[in-house]
Amino acid sequence: MRIGIPKEIHPGERRVAGTPKTVKKLIEMGFEVVVEEGAGVAAEHYDDMYAQAGASLTADTKAIWGDSDIVLKVHSPQVHPSLGVHEADLIKEGGCLIGFIWPAQNQDILDKLNARNATVLAMDCVPRISRAQKVDALSAMANAAGYRAVIEAVNVYPRFLTGQSTAAGGIKPAKVLVIGAGVAGLAAIGAAKSLGAIVRAFDTRLEVGDQVRSMGAEFLELDFTEDGSGDGGYAKIMSKEFIDAEMKLFAQQAMEVDIIITTALIPGKPAPLLITAGMVESMREGGVIVDLAAQQGGNCALTKADELVIHKGVRIVGYTDLPSRMAIQTSWLYASTLVNMLDEMGGDENFAIDLENDIVRGALVCHAGKTTWPAPQQQHAKAPVASPDQPSLDTATPAVPSAKEKSKLGGIAAMIIITIALLALGRVAPSEFLSHFTVFVLACFVGWQVVWNVTPALHTPLMSVTNAISGIILIGGMLHLGTQAGADTPTDTLALILGTAAVFLAAINISGGFLVTRRMLSMFHR
Repeated sequence: MRIGIPKEIHPGERRVAGTPKTVKKLIEMGFEVVVEEGAGVAAEHYDDMYAQAGASLTADTKAIWGDSDIVLKVHSPQVHPSLGVHEADLIKEGGCLIGFIWPAQNQDILDKLNARNATVLAMDCVPRISRAQKVDALSAMANAAGYRAVIEAVNVYPRFLTGQSTAAGGIKPAKVLVIGAGVAGLAAIGAAKSLGAIVRAFDTRLEVGDQVRSMGAEFLELDFTEDGSGDGGYAKIMSKEFIDAEMKLFAQQAMEVDIIITTALIPGKPAPLLITAGMVESMREGGVIVDLAAQQGGNCALTKADELVIHKGVRIVGYTDLPSRMAIQTSWLYASTLVNMLDEMGGDENFAIDLENDIVRGALVCHAGKTTWPAPQQQHAKAPVASPDQPSLDTATPAVPSAKEKSKLGGIAAMIIITIALLALGRVAPSEFLSHFTVFVLACFVGWQVVWNVTPALHTPLMSVTNAISGIILIGGMLHLGTQAGADTPTDTLALILGTAAVFLAAINISGGFLVTRRMLSMFHR
């Protein structure tokens, strides 16, 4: 099968749907790849690099679309500026298109593609399930956008992000507020934190609080029981009471922080307004707002898409091409998800539209001349409920012990066997051995109980310090060496060697144990 990779015509777009590395992988999968000349130049992937990877090159845009079985794109089809023809009208009859389509906003494009009987997979509709992570192009681009948002904020922020002590006086670190702790938000938190800023974050989904804290940021919470977790990992629309409390929090934070990064967006809906003009005016001079929802209207009332607005000393960044500004990296990330999607569809040899494949079905928006979006909800099997005239499952089948009950019974049996073995040992072993053995068993039991009741996060430093404490062997070895001084017999010489080895190894154990403990505990300090 032939894959065509056209040059992106969206204004300012630098990404390309195939890089030399991913083109090589496609060829290894059995595909023939044709790249439009100059398609990767903006991402610093030049024509000779594609040729070396094994791709064919052509300057004929119509041939890329009309002669290819599969077309890979970044943006959805649009009117070609030089040809004066819509790209959807150029696709091969019955061909396949894979890219960002945004079907909820582009019904006219779906109609054009259906007229060509095209099969269309939207990378923005890939289901948010664990198995689909390898084809999750949205998360890959959101990660880049979140990181780049911090870079753009720093670029226009007229102060230091990190705190400093100078001869002229102390400089406090900047305070950054990230609204929305999804993929983009977490990436922004990580980037801002690494640059030395004090980072705060807010999200309506309470379960992301631990993720925010694990990155060293403060998670802001409202005194509300309402949770914003929605379907597919996205946030849901909250109640008016919650939104009022939320806006009050943002108004307070706007007066305290230096940089605000907003990422709040629900797919297929206008961006919610979170930062009012009054909040912007309450920020300190030189403050920055980076609005990642600018393409959908923006989270800030003063945001203008693709523009930098300065309002009373506050800079409002509304760029919508943040992933494109990292075209080398993001082209490879996006192209890799396309390779994984084609692999999921069977590669060249077994390429097929499997409607039973949840990844393919979720991303499929057009097929056989019909719109197939949105995909049907996955039905989960429910446990059968016994009706009044049927016997319940408990009476119809014998009870089977659960895994937990089996484990408990096994533990009791093991304890009985160990007890019998110890009693038998006590009848035949000498009294000196029994006294030492009793101390050993008690030490093991007490040690196990101590470790068992410690927070799992502290297990490693705890074990390292117990290793250091176990260096008591050092004392025994030194005492043994003292008693073996001047040994004359071979047996005494062997004991001397063993005692020396014990002292040496115990010394390593003590120094290493305390060193590891100190390094581990330092990870918990802020």
